[in-house]
Amino acid sequence: MQIVREKITLEELKKMSEKMHDNLVKAVVDIEKNIMVVDAGMHADEEVVLLEEGSQQEDLWGINIYPYQSIDKWIEFDSMINLRPSYGNKTRSVDDIKVQERIKKIVEALVSK
Repeated sequence: MQIVREKITLEELKKMSEKMHDNLVKAVVDIEKNIMVVDAGMHADEEVVLLEEGSQQEDLWGINIYPYQSIDKWIEFDSMINLRPSYGNKTRSVDDIKVQERIKKIVEALVSK
């Protein structure tokens, strides 16, 4: 696992993805701190790392990054940690379009292509 506060390269993500089925990289993004954790088998493990770093639960969102896909298809909003009815998110996706856009901007800022 790696906390990404500064840039990570697309090539690094591609290497990480080779360990996973479907060539994806699981990530959890903190939309307030503009950081993410990558390269774990489960989003829940990444979530714990960020919580230990002082992140707030409501700011954490699980995604999958497909580094071999085009930029418009490389982020998938799908994680069990996103299922939070008490915060208004009733699916494994990220239901709020504004939150999705924040996540996309953070990922794009942290990944150098």
